[in-house]
Amino acid sequence: MADGDTKPDAPSQTDWQSNLKEIGAERGFFEELGEEHSALYIKQGKTLIVTFENLDHVYEDSAERMPWGHNFVTARGWSMLGMMAHGWSWYRDEAVFDFFDRLRDEGFFEQFDKVVFYGASMGAYAASVFSAAAPGATVICISPQATLDREIASWETRYRKAWHRDFSGRYAYAPDMIAEAGEVNIFYDPRMGLDAMHAALFRGDNVRKYRCRYMGHRIASLWIMLGLLKPVIESCVAGDMAASKFYGMMRARREVGRYQKEMLRTVLADGRPWLIANYCSAVLSRRGGPNFRKALRAARAKLDG
Repeated sequence: MADGDTKPDAPSQTDWQSNLKEIGAERGFFEELGEEHSALYIKQGKTLIVTFENLDHVYEDSAERMPWGHNFVTARGWSMLGMMAHGWSWYRDEAVFDFFDRLRDEGFFEQFDKVVFYGASMGAYAASVFSAAAPGATVICISPQATLDREIASWETRYRKAWHRDFSGRYAYAPDMIAEAGEVNIFYDPRMGLDAMHAALFRGDNVRKYRCRYMGHRIASLWIMLGLLKPVIESCVAGDMAASKFYGMMRARREVGRYQKEMLRTVLADGRPWLIANYCSAVLSRRGGPNFRKALRAARAKLDG
């Protein structure tokens, strides 16, 4: 790479956090909550989006060096409260509990016409439990956990790094914490056994569940590839999300390579040659793919035999 094309060195994490403090001072506030968490508030319109992210992932992956959704949220004139975690904490921290207690007691959420809590996986757990600080809020949860309490969810084996955390006390069991929320939107893949078990624990007249088959646990990343994450969030914020609208949006997934590969694994496991042949033929009619050609040849050989 020529000298003129050399990218400037990325700022250190310390410099980045200093920048967030400056932004918070100018446009809202920035607070460090203990040693593991931070909060950036940007004041704009009368809709507030509360997002929950992993700070290391934001810092490493975001060219903007801002919390998830900053440009998306602020471009729409919405206010934003971006919650960030330095590690896999599941936001189980007294400093975070105190922060949301304080916001609730000071009437912070009452200044907005609409409050929305958003998160995926660990962030979805946090979005659901802390929505209790703002009764009536809309909640958007992608692949959420109900709890990682070993007494309640001993079947959850994926997150050993968080087993030492205390999932009792304040803001603890997500299905209880959403009781006073407005509309609670749960998105999950029912084929992911553990995700489906968590989703089953969320019940109530305010809960809306949307099944994202063959999308796996990392649904949000696939939606980004499809250009659907923002439309889904916008519809939930507007309050006009419905099953017919959502599943209409999801039809676009059929043309995404990652989804097609997941489907191939599924039909191969099913073991029916005619189904494998039909699916591979459909994919290959629109694009190339050595794995699909190989599977098609094997399926046809079985059918011809």
